[in-house]
Amino acid sequence: MIRANTDAEWLPLYEALASEVRLQIIRLVAETPMNVKDIAASLGLSSAIVTMHVRKLQDVGIIQSKMVRKDGGTHKMNSLAVDWIGISMPQETGTSRKFHEVSIPVGHYTHFDVYPTCGLATSDHVIGQYDDPRYFLDPDRMHAHILWMGRGFVEYKIPNYMLTGQQIDAIELSLEIGSEAPSVNPNWPSDITFTLNGIRLGEWTSPGDSGNGRGIFTPDWWSDIVNQYGMLKVLRITHEGTFIDGQLLSSITLADIPVERNQWTLRLSVEEDARHVGGMTLYGEGFGNYNQDILFRLFYHDGIAPL
Repeated sequence: MIRANTDAEWLPLYEALASEVRLQIIRLVAETPMNVKDIAASLGLSSAIVTMHVRKLQDVGIIQSKMVRKDGGTHKMNSLAVDWIGISMPQETGTSRKFHEVSIPVGHYTHFDVYPTCGLATSDHVIGQYDDPRYFLDPDRMHAHILWMGRGFVEYKIPNYMLTGQQIDAIELSLEIGSEAPSVNPNWPSDITFTLNGIRLGEWTSPGDSGNGRGIFTPDWWSDIVNQYGMLKVLRITHEGTFIDGQLLSSITLADIPVERNQWTLRLSVEEDARHVGGMTLYGEGFGNYNQDILFRLFYHDGIAPL
């Protein structure tokens, strides 16, 4: 079950549904689990095209894939991951929803520990040399619009603009992110961990590193054979749990997150002992398919108890 609404975080879901081919795929796998080859044969399309469509449906949690023994071999079978999608429309409440919003450029990290392959770039040049972590200390990093690493972490300090008497309803993080493969490889999984104020929110597995053309906003000077774009992921922490693109990521709730008076500390990492150590790429404004930096929103209402 997916409960969506008209917030921008749900755009990837609606984009995934806005395709006749993907709707046909949904109908096929709803009847019986199928591999890409069988789906392609049913639709009269190539396996490469079907793989692209299936991946879009997987990214938003509509389709799930499992390795299954069948006919003496192992097959990656696709099936429906949900049986219902609902959209809540805005209600007339007489008051607008209150939130504090901060846009954080990807180069504004305050702490890091990265390992090659790694690097940073502004919208018009690479900062320093490739695969040299020392350049993550270069003052020019503040102007970076893309960064990548083979493993490790970057950490951001975000101002906490909550006032006494305001109560948190939800915390939302929106960013374009992907794996970091040597060159480009759409099949390069990487387990990326999200941590807020020292609390591990959960782990999301990026399926790969670009792989199908250039990023919409990627500068012309940027090479065709390196990172092009990622996926827009929306992480949301509520009183019910932590969700990514509307799917439950963990049971961590707002009550589990310690609140510091002046700041939030966000860490994005690929751990050394992760199952898939496939690196991480962060795309900011001027790179990738979504022209935005890391967006942090804190929804609140006015209450009685102090922060």
